[in-house]
Amino acid sequence: MSTIIRNRKAYHDYEIIEKYEAGIKLLGVEVKALKEGKGNLTGTYVKGTGGRLSLIGFNLPPYSKSGTLLDYDSTRTRLLLLTKKELDFLLDKTEKQGFTLIPLKFYTKGSLIKLEIGLAKGKKKSDKKRALMEAQEKRDIERDLKNQKR
Repeated sequence: MSTIIRNRKAYHDYEIIEKYEAGIKLLGVEVKALKEGKGNLTGTYVKGTGGRLSLIGFNLPPYSKSGTLLDYDSTRTRLLLLTKKELDFLLDKTEKQGFTLIPLKFYTKGSLIKLEIGLAKGKKKSDKKRALMEAQEKRDIERDLKNQKR
């Protein structure tokens, strides 16, 4: 299992409650482009419509070695594949309880491409500052311990 693309901003902007693995319906040239490492998850989100989950706002440029694709839309909506039980649970959480679904990373599992999505709550500005301060304190403590050993 190797990571192809990671959403670095997700952990800064959201508090991830749970993670789920989803398949994704892609075209052949999109699979090749993803395996090249192209694509940008910043600003991408998952939305439930009509009993389905869709990946919205994901920009995936075409495969570099393919010819010109006249009608290729790089930001088209892509369908996510989950079990019925997971789908119902996630739709309920997002619609009734105010959670958000965000994509965390694309990775390969065997020959398949999977998307890890996170059930999340948005962080407030004060929460983000507190998290940064805690990380800085932790780094300072580790640095002091390392210097004491010398």
